[in-house]
Amino acid sequence: MTSLARFAADVVGPDAPVAFRTWDGERAGPASAAATVVINSPDALTRILQAPGQLGLGRAYVAGDLDVEGDIFAVLDLPEVVGGIHLDIRQWSQLAGLAGPGLLRPLPPPPGEAHLRGTRHSRERDRAAVAHHYDVSNEFFSIVLGPSMTYSCAVWSDPAGTLEEAQAAKYELVCAKLGLQAGDRLLDVGCGWGGMVCHAARRHGAAAVGITVSRRQQEWGLRAVGKESLDGKVEIRLQDYRETDDGPYDAISSIGMSEHVGRSRLSTYFNQLHRLLRPGGRLLNHCITALPRATPSGWRAAGARVTGGNRHAGFGRRSFMDRYVFPDGELIEVGKVISTMQQAGFEVRHVESLRDHYGLTLRRWVANLEAGWDDAVAAAGLPRARTWRLYMAASARTFETGRTGIHQILAVKPDNGRSGLPLRPHFG
Repeated sequence: MTSLARFAADVVGPDAPVAFRTWDGERAGPASAAATVVINSPDALTRILQAPGQLGLGRAYVAGDLDVEGDIFAVLDLPEVVGGIHLDIRQWSQLAGLAGPGLLRPLPPPPGEAHLRGTRHSRERDRAAVAHHYDVSNEFFSIVLGPSMTYSCAVWSDPAGTLEEAQAAKYELVCAKLGLQAGDRLLDVGCGWGGMVCHAARRHGAAAVGITVSRRQQEWGLRAVGKESLDGKVEIRLQDYRETDDGPYDAISSIGMSEHVGRSRLSTYFNQLHRLLRPGGRLLNHCITALPRATPSGWRAAGARVTGGNRHAGFGRRSFMDRYVFPDGELIEVGKVISTMQQAGFEVRHVESLRDHYGLTLRRWVANLEAGWDDAVAAAGLPRARTWRLYMAASARTFETGRTGIHQILAVKPDNGRSGLPLRPHFG
Protein backbone atom coordinates (compact mmCIF):
# COMPACT_ATOMS: atom_id res chain seq x y z
CA MET A 1 0.00 0.00 0.00
CA THR A 2 1.28 3.47 -0.87
CA SER A 3 2.29 5.48 2.20
CA LEU A 4 0.91 8.95 2.69
CA ALA A 5 4.37 10.48 2.36
CA ARG A 6 4.91 8.68 -0.95
CA PHE A 7 1.46 9.69 -2.18
CA ALA A 8 2.19 13.38 -1.45
CA ALA A 9 5.60 13.20 -3.12
CA ASP A 10 4.07 11.60 -6.20
CA VAL A 11 1.43 14.36 -6.42
CA VAL A 12 4.00 17.19 -6.46
CA GLY A 13 6.34 15.29 -8.78
CA PRO A 14 9.98 14.20 -8.65
CA ASP A 15 11.43 17.63 -9.42
CA ALA A 16 9.83 19.47 -6.49
CA PRO A 17 12.45 20.57 -3.91
CA VAL A 18 10.15 19.42 -1.11
CA ALA A 19 10.08 16.25 0.97
CA PHE A 20 7.26 14.85 3.09
CA ARG A 21 7.25 13.16 6.51
CA THR A 22 4.29 11.71 8.36
CA TRP A 23 3.50 11.17 12.02
CA ASP A 24 4.55 7.51 11.79
CA GLY A 25 8.06 8.37 10.56
CA GLU A 26 7.55 7.63 6.86
CA ARG A 27 9.51 9.97 4.57
CA ALA A 28 9.51 10.55 0.83
CA GLY A 29 11.10 13.09 -1.50
CA PRO A 30 14.62 14.31 -2.25
CA ALA A 31 17.19 13.99 0.53
CA SER A 32 18.45 17.50 -0.22
CA ALA A 33 15.01 19.10 -0.14
CA ALA A 34 14.86 22.81 0.71
CA ALA A 35 11.83 22.14 2.90
CA THR A 36 10.02 19.23 4.49
CA VAL A 37 6.25 19.21 4.86
CA VAL A 38 5.47 17.39 8.09
CA ILE A 39 2.03 15.79 8.30
CA ASN A 40 1.61 15.54 12.05
CA SER A 41 -1.88 14.03 12.14
CA PRO A 42 -4.53 12.42 9.91
CA ASP A 43 -6.55 15.52 10.80
CA ALA A 44 -4.51 17.38 8.18
CA LEU A 45 -6.09 15.25 5.45
CA THR A 46 -9.54 15.65 6.98
CA ARG A 47 -9.22 19.44 6.91
CA ILE A 48 -7.98 19.44 3.32
CA LEU A 49 -10.70 17.07 2.14
CA GLN A 50 -13.47 18.90 3.98
CA ALA A 51 -12.39 22.37 2.75
CA PRO A 52 -10.39 21.85 -0.48
CA GLY A 53 -8.14 24.73 -1.45
CA GLN A 54 -6.28 27.32 0.59
CA LEU A 55 -8.76 27.35 3.48
CA GLY A 56 -8.26 23.67 4.25
CA LEU A 57 -4.50 23.91 3.86
CA GLY A 58 -4.43 27.05 6.00
CA ARG A 59 -6.50 25.51 8.76
CA ALA A 60 -4.27 22.43 8.81
CA TYR A 61 -1.16 24.60 9.14
CA VAL A 62 -2.61 26.94 11.80
CA ALA A 63 -3.80 23.95 13.83
CA GLY A 64 -0.36 22.31 13.65
CA ASP A 65 -1.67 19.29 11.76
CA LEU A 66 0.73 20.37 8.98
CA ASP A 67 4.11 21.95 9.52
CA VAL A 68 6.94 23.20 7.36
CA GLU A 69 10.56 22.66 8.29
CA GLY A 70 13.05 24.71 6.31
CA ASP A 71 12.23 27.16 3.54
CA ILE A 72 8.50 27.86 3.58
CA PHE A 73 8.82 29.70 0.26
CA ALA A 74 9.80 26.45 -1.47
CA VAL A 75 6.50 24.92 -0.37
CA LEU A 76 4.48 27.95 -1.40
CA ASP A 77 5.87 27.70 -4.94
CA LEU A 78 4.30 24.26 -5.44
CA PRO A 79 1.49 24.43 -8.03
CA GLU A 80 -0.70 22.42 -5.64
CA VAL A 81 -0.40 25.23 -3.11
CA VAL A 82 -0.59 28.15 -5.55
CA GLY A 83 -3.59 26.92 -7.52
CA GLY A 84 -5.17 24.45 -5.13
CA ILE A 85 -4.99 20.68 -5.00
CA HIS A 86 -6.39 19.12 -8.18
CA LEU A 87 -6.66 15.34 -7.97
CA ASP A 88 -8.53 12.91 -10.17
CA ILE A 89 -11.26 10.67 -8.74
CA ARG A 90 -8.84 7.79 -8.18
CA GLN A 91 -6.42 10.02 -6.27
CA TRP A 92 -9.17 11.54 -4.11
CA SER A 93 -10.38 8.04 -3.29
CA GLN A 94 -6.86 6.97 -2.42
CA LEU A 95 -6.34 10.05 -0.23
CA ALA A 96 -9.62 9.40 1.58
CA GLY A 97 -8.45 5.87 2.28
CA LEU A 98 -5.16 7.17 3.67
CA ALA A 99 -7.05 9.59 5.93
CA GLY A 100 -8.70 6.64 7.65
CA PRO A 101 -12.06 6.23 9.39
CA GLY A 102 -11.98 9.70 10.96
CA LEU A 103 -12.37 11.44 7.59
CA LEU A 104 -16.02 12.38 8.09
CA ARG A 105 -15.55 13.48 11.70
CA PRO A 106 -16.26 17.23 11.84
CA LEU A 107 -13.28 19.25 13.04
CA PRO A 108 -13.74 22.69 14.60
CA PRO A 109 -11.64 25.42 12.97
CA PRO A 110 -8.39 26.21 14.79
CA PRO A 111 -8.30 29.39 16.92
CA GLY A 112 -8.22 32.76 15.21
CA GLU A 113 -10.98 32.45 12.63
CA ALA A 114 -13.02 35.63 12.30
CA HIS A 115 -16.80 35.59 12.56
CA LEU A 116 -18.02 39.15 12.10
CA ARG A 117 -21.61 40.27 12.54
CA GLY A 118 -23.62 43.17 11.26
CA THR A 119 -23.68 45.04 7.97
CA ARG A 120 -20.52 44.67 5.92
CA HIS A 121 -18.38 47.83 6.14
CA SER A 122 -20.59 49.48 8.75
CA ARG A 123 -18.59 51.43 11.33
CA GLU A 124 -19.15 48.78 13.99
CA ARG A 125 -18.18 45.87 11.76
CA ASP A 126 -15.15 47.71 10.37
CA ARG A 127 -13.93 48.25 13.94
CA ALA A 128 -14.37 44.55 14.66
CA ALA A 129 -12.48 43.61 11.47
CA VAL A 130 -9.61 45.96 12.35
CA ALA A 131 -9.51 44.67 15.93
CA HIS A 132 -9.26 41.09 14.68
CA HIS A 133 -6.09 41.88 12.74
CA TYR A 134 -4.41 44.80 14.47
CA ASP A 135 -5.33 44.51 18.15
CA VAL A 136 -3.40 41.29 18.55
CA SER A 137 -0.40 42.48 20.54
CA ASN A 138 1.87 45.48 20.07
CA GLU A 139 4.73 43.31 21.28
CA PHE A 140 4.02 40.82 18.50
CA PHE A 141 3.97 43.56 15.87
CA SER A 142 7.24 45.01 17.17
CA ILE A 143 8.90 41.62 16.60
CA VAL A 144 7.55 41.32 13.05
CA LEU A 145 7.81 44.94 11.89
CA GLY A 146 10.99 45.97 13.69
CA PRO A 147 11.74 49.39 15.21
CA SER A 148 9.86 51.37 12.56
CA MET A 149 6.51 49.72 13.52
CA THR A 150 5.45 50.31 9.94
CA TYR A 151 3.03 47.82 8.43
CA SER A 152 3.05 48.76 4.74
CA CYS A 153 5.29 48.35 1.72
CA ALA A 154 8.75 49.86 2.16
CA VAL A 155 10.69 51.51 -0.68
CA TRP A 156 14.08 49.96 -1.41
CA SER A 157 16.98 51.55 -3.23
CA ASP A 158 19.21 48.62 -2.25
CA PRO A 159 17.83 45.14 -1.43
CA ALA A 160 20.72 44.73 0.99
CA GLY A 161 19.68 47.79 2.99
CA THR A 162 17.87 47.68 6.31
CA LEU A 163 14.12 47.50 6.69
CA GLU A 164 14.17 50.67 8.77
CA GLU A 165 15.99 52.59 6.02
CA ALA A 166 13.49 51.37 3.43
CA GLN A 167 10.50 52.34 5.57
CA ALA A 168 11.94 55.81 6.17
CA ALA A 169 12.46 56.11 2.41
CA LYS A 170 8.79 55.23 1.86
CA TYR A 171 7.64 57.96 4.25
CA GLU A 172 10.00 60.44 2.62
CA LEU A 173 8.64 59.53 -0.82
CA VAL A 174 5.08 60.12 0.40
CA CYS A 175 6.08 63.48 1.88
CA ALA A 176 7.78 64.49 -1.37
CA LYS A 177 4.75 63.58 -3.44
CA LEU A 178 2.52 65.53 -1.07
CA GLY A 179 4.89 68.51 -1.25
CA LEU A 180 4.83 68.90 2.53
CA GLN A 181 6.14 72.17 3.93
CA ALA A 182 6.54 73.44 7.47
CA GLY A 183 3.19 74.27 9.02
CA ASP A 184 1.11 72.21 6.56
CA ARG A 185 -1.79 70.31 8.08
CA LEU A 186 -1.49 66.62 7.23
CA LEU A 187 -4.18 64.00 7.80
CA ASP A 188 -2.97 60.38 7.74
CA VAL A 189 -5.99 58.07 7.43
CA GLY A 190 -5.42 54.64 8.94
CA CYS A 191 -2.26 55.87 10.63
CA GLY A 192 -1.19 52.58 12.19
CA TRP A 193 1.30 53.11 14.99
CA GLY A 194 2.04 56.69 13.94
CA GLY A 195 5.09 56.29 11.72
CA MET A 196 3.94 58.60 8.93
CA VAL A 197 2.70 61.44 11.13
CA CYS A 198 5.84 61.37 13.28
CA HIS A 199 8.08 61.39 10.20
CA ALA A 200 6.14 64.27 8.63
CA ALA A 201 6.33 66.36 11.79
CA ARG A 202 9.95 65.56 12.61
CA ARG A 203 11.41 65.89 9.09
CA HIS A 204 9.10 68.46 7.48
CA GLY A 205 7.56 70.47 10.31
CA ALA A 206 4.00 69.40 9.45
CA ALA A 207 1.12 69.67 11.90
CA ALA A 208 0.04 66.06 11.60
CA VAL A 209 -3.14 64.24 12.60
CA GLY A 210 -3.38 60.46 12.41
CA ILE A 211 -6.62 58.54 12.76
CA THR A 212 -7.11 54.84 13.48
CA VAL A 213 -9.90 52.66 14.82
CA SER A 214 -7.40 50.37 16.60
CA ARG A 215 -7.09 51.24 20.27
CA ARG A 216 -3.77 49.43 20.62
CA GLN A 217 -2.31 51.31 17.67
CA GLN A 218 -3.38 54.61 19.22
CA GLU A 219 -1.85 53.66 22.58
CA TRP A 220 1.49 52.82 20.96
CA GLY A 221 1.38 55.90 18.74
CA LEU A 222 0.74 58.27 21.62
CA ARG A 223 3.72 56.85 23.50
CA ALA A 224 5.88 57.25 20.37
CA VAL A 225 4.79 60.89 20.06
CA GLY A 226 5.87 61.51 23.64
CA LYS A 227 9.21 59.75 23.22
CA GLU A 228 10.00 61.89 20.16
CA SER A 229 8.92 65.10 21.94
CA LEU A 230 6.31 65.75 19.25
CA ASP A 231 3.49 66.70 21.61
CA GLY A 232 1.60 69.62 20.14
CA LYS A 233 2.86 68.74 16.65
CA VAL A 234 1.28 65.30 16.24
CA GLU A 235 -2.18 64.14 17.23
CA ILE A 236 -3.32 60.52 17.03
CA ARG A 237 -7.04 59.98 17.34
CA LEU A 238 -9.22 56.91 17.81
CA GLN A 239 -11.56 57.88 14.99
CA ASP A 240 -13.27 56.49 11.90
CA TYR A 241 -12.69 58.39 8.66
CA ARG A 242 -16.45 58.95 8.48
CA GLU A 243 -16.29 60.84 11.78
CA THR A 244 -13.49 63.24 10.80
CA ASP A 245 -14.85 66.76 10.22
CA ASP A 246 -12.09 69.25 11.05
CA GLY A 247 -10.85 70.12 7.57
CA PRO A 248 -9.47 71.69 5.56
CA TYR A 249 -6.16 69.88 5.42
CA ASP A 250 -3.28 70.79 3.12
CA ALA A 251 -2.44 67.15 2.43
CA ILE A 252 -3.87 63.70 3.10
CA SER A 253 -2.04 60.38 3.09
CA SER A 254 -3.84 57.04 2.97
CA ILE A 255 -1.30 54.23 3.29
CA GLY A 256 -2.69 50.70 3.25
CA MET A 257 -6.14 51.93 4.24
CA SER A 258 -8.43 51.79 1.21
CA GLU A 259 -8.11 47.97 1.07
CA HIS A 260 -10.24 47.92 4.23
CA VAL A 261 -12.86 50.34 2.94
CA GLY A 262 -14.56 47.98 0.51
CA ARG A 263 -15.83 48.47 -3.01
CA SER A 264 -19.29 49.51 -1.83
CA ARG A 265 -17.80 52.31 0.31
CA LEU A 266 -14.98 53.43 -1.96
CA SER A 267 -16.90 56.42 -3.34
CA THR A 268 -17.90 57.43 0.19
CA TYR A 269 -14.26 57.23 1.22
CA PHE A 270 -12.83 59.43 -1.52
CA ASN A 271 -15.74 61.88 -1.34
CA GLN A 272 -14.99 62.31 2.36
CA LEU A 273 -11.29 62.89 1.73
CA HIS A 274 -12.16 65.39 -1.00
CA ARG A 275 -14.30 67.35 1.47
CA LEU A 276 -11.48 67.38 4.03
CA LEU A 277 -8.84 68.69 1.60
CA ARG A 278 -8.39 72.35 0.71
CA PRO A 279 -8.46 73.46 -2.94
CA GLY A 280 -4.99 72.82 -4.33
CA GLY A 281 -4.29 70.16 -1.69
CA ARG A 282 -2.86 66.76 -2.51
CA LEU A 283 -3.91 63.19 -1.69
CA LEU A 284 -1.53 60.24 -1.78
CA ASN A 285 -3.34 56.89 -1.84
CA HIS A 286 -1.02 53.91 -1.34
CA CYS A 287 -2.91 50.63 -1.75
CA ILE A 288 -2.65 46.96 -2.66
CA THR A 289 -4.52 46.33 -5.89
CA ALA A 290 -6.11 43.45 -7.77
CA LEU A 291 -5.06 42.60 -11.28
CA PRO A 292 -7.60 42.80 -14.11
CA ARG A 293 -6.95 39.27 -15.30
CA ALA A 294 -7.66 35.94 -13.67
CA THR A 295 -4.69 34.31 -11.96
CA PRO A 296 -4.39 30.88 -10.33
CA SER A 297 -3.68 31.97 -6.78
CA GLY A 298 -5.99 32.34 -3.82
CA TRP A 299 -3.28 33.70 -1.52
CA ARG A 300 -3.36 37.48 -1.27
CA ALA A 301 -1.62 40.09 0.82
CA ALA A 302 -4.73 41.87 1.94
CA GLY A 303 -8.36 40.95 1.75
CA ALA A 304 -10.10 37.88 0.51
CA ARG A 305 -12.31 39.31 -2.19
CA VAL A 306 -11.20 40.68 -5.54
CA THR A 307 -13.33 43.39 -7.10
CA GLY A 308 -12.87 45.42 -10.24
CA GLY A 309 -11.28 42.37 -11.86
CA ASN A 310 -11.91 38.65 -12.14
CA ARG A 311 -12.47 36.62 -9.02
CA HIS A 312 -10.53 33.39 -9.03
CA ALA A 313 -10.12 30.15 -7.15
CA GLY A 314 -9.64 30.40 -3.41
CA PHE A 315 -11.38 33.76 -3.02
CA GLY A 316 -14.69 34.69 -1.48
CA ARG A 317 -15.72 34.60 2.12
CA ARG A 318 -14.48 31.04 2.58
CA SER A 319 -10.87 31.95 1.84
CA PHE A 320 -8.02 31.67 4.31
CA MET A 321 -7.25 35.38 4.03
CA ASP A 322 -10.82 36.44 4.80
CA ARG A 323 -11.28 33.98 7.66
CA TYR A 324 -7.92 34.36 9.40
CA VAL A 325 -6.10 37.45 8.23
CA PHE A 326 -8.07 40.39 6.79
CA PRO A 327 -11.78 39.82 7.31
CA ASP A 328 -13.86 41.97 4.96
CA GLY A 329 -10.76 43.22 3.12
CA GLU A 330 -11.20 43.83 -0.61
CA LEU A 331 -8.67 44.35 -3.35
CA ILE A 332 -9.77 46.62 -6.18
CA GLU A 333 -8.17 46.95 -9.59
CA VAL A 334 -6.07 50.11 -9.84
CA GLY A 335 -8.08 51.50 -12.76
CA LYS A 336 -11.24 51.31 -10.69
CA VAL A 337 -9.50 53.06 -7.78
CA ILE A 338 -8.34 55.87 -10.08
CA SER A 339 -11.77 56.26 -11.66
CA THR A 340 -13.43 56.45 -8.24
CA MET A 341 -10.94 59.09 -7.07
CA GLN A 342 -11.62 61.19 -10.17
CA GLN A 343 -15.39 60.78 -9.81
CA ALA A 344 -15.00 62.25 -6.32
CA GLY A 345 -13.44 65.39 -7.82
CA PHE A 346 -9.74 64.58 -7.65
CA GLU A 347 -7.38 64.86 -10.59
CA VAL A 348 -4.93 61.96 -10.68
CA ARG A 349 -1.47 63.24 -11.63
CA HIS A 350 0.97 60.42 -10.94
CA VAL A 351 0.79 56.62 -10.49
CA GLU A 352 3.69 54.40 -9.40
CA SER A 353 3.81 50.63 -8.99
CA LEU A 354 5.78 49.33 -6.00
CA ARG A 355 5.09 45.62 -6.53
CA ASP A 356 8.75 44.58 -6.50
CA HIS A 357 9.27 46.45 -3.23
CA TYR A 358 6.55 44.59 -1.35
CA GLY A 359 8.07 41.16 -1.90
CA LEU A 360 11.30 42.43 -0.32
CA THR A 361 9.38 43.96 2.58
CA LEU A 362 7.37 40.85 3.32
CA ARG A 363 10.45 38.63 3.25
CA ARG A 364 12.04 40.84 5.91
CA TRP A 365 8.93 40.54 8.06
CA VAL A 366 8.98 36.74 7.68
CA ALA A 367 12.66 36.70 8.66
CA ASN A 368 11.92 38.86 11.71
CA LEU A 369 9.12 36.54 12.79
CA GLU A 370 11.21 33.39 12.35
CA ALA A 371 14.17 34.93 14.19
CA GLY A 372 11.95 36.00 17.10
CA TRP A 373 9.66 32.97 17.00
CA ASP A 374 9.60 32.10 20.70
CA ASP A 375 8.91 35.70 21.74
CA ALA A 376 6.24 36.04 19.05
CA VAL A 377 4.48 32.92 20.27
CA ALA A 378 4.65 34.19 23.85
CA ALA A 379 3.16 37.53 22.77
CA ALA A 380 0.32 36.34 20.53
CA GLY A 381 0.00 32.57 20.83
CA LEU A 382 1.09 29.76 18.54
CA PRO A 383 -1.93 29.76 16.17
CA ARG A 384 -1.55 33.49 15.51
CA ALA A 385 2.19 33.20 14.90
CA ARG A 386 1.61 30.30 12.49
CA THR A 387 -1.11 32.29 10.69
CA TRP A 388 1.25 35.20 10.17
CA ARG A 389 4.16 33.08 8.96
CA LEU A 390 1.95 31.48 6.34
CA TYR A 391 0.12 34.64 5.29
CA MET A 392 3.21 36.85 4.94
CA ALA A 393 5.26 34.25 3.08
CA ALA A 394 2.37 33.52 0.71
CA SER A 395 1.81 37.24 0.17
CA ALA A 396 5.47 37.78 -0.69
CA ARG A 397 5.16 35.21 -3.46
CA THR A 398 2.01 36.79 -4.91
CA PHE A 399 3.84 40.11 -5.31
CA GLU A 400 7.03 38.52 -6.60
CA THR A 401 5.18 36.51 -9.23
CA GLY A 402 2.92 39.36 -10.34
CA ARG A 403 -0.34 38.00 -8.99
CA THR A 404 -1.00 41.09 -6.85
CA GLY A 405 -0.13 44.76 -7.36
CA ILE A 406 0.48 47.79 -5.18
CA HIS A 407 0.30 51.40 -6.32
CA GLN A 408 0.85 54.90 -5.05
CA ILE A 409 -1.66 57.25 -6.65
CA LEU A 410 -1.05 60.99 -6.31
CA ALA A 411 -4.06 63.23 -6.87
CA VAL A 412 -4.89 66.89 -6.36
CA LYS A 413 -8.07 68.79 -5.56
CA PRO A 414 -7.84 71.37 -8.36
CA ASP A 415 -7.99 75.05 -7.41
CA ASN A 416 -9.79 76.71 -10.32
CA GLY A 417 -8.01 74.32 -12.65
CA ARG A 418 -4.57 74.81 -11.07
CA SER A 419 -2.86 71.65 -9.80
CA GLY A 420 0.04 73.32 -8.00
CA LEU A 421 2.40 70.63 -9.29
CA PRO A 422 5.60 71.36 -11.23
CA LEU A 423 5.39 70.73 -14.96
CA ARG A 424 7.70 67.71 -14.61
CA PRO A 425 7.63 66.67 -10.95
CA HIS A 426 10.51 64.58 -9.65
CA PHE A 427 9.97 62.73 -6.40
CA GLY A 428 13.34 61.13 -5.95
